Amino acid sequence: MKTDKRTLVSAAIVGLVTLGCVASVQAVPDQPKQWEKCAGIAKAGMNDCGSLDGKHSCSGQSTRDNDDNEWVYVPEGTCTKITGGVVAKVKPAKTEKKS
Repeated sequence: MKTDKRTLVSAAIVGLVTLGCVASVQAVPDQPKQWEKCAGIAKAGMNDCGSLDGKHSCSGQSTRDNDDNEWVYVPEGTCTKITGGVVAKVKPAKTEKKS
């Protein structure tokens, strides 16, 4: 009987963990349809691409936190909600091509 009880408890735990994983996957929002370059919020070394003023052309090369010329992509509509964020440009998100 003890083996059956352990099996039931194990099955119940696995079921709860699986249910939790499924619920968390469904809670992730859809991919944004538009992204915006949000300048002035990137941490040093955490920028997404070249600086707005042309000092460098690659990601990860910013040297100061919250530099007005450094930016990261954020979902459209969120940049101005972040303290110091200024929208530099909006671009469409990449969509998957259906074959």
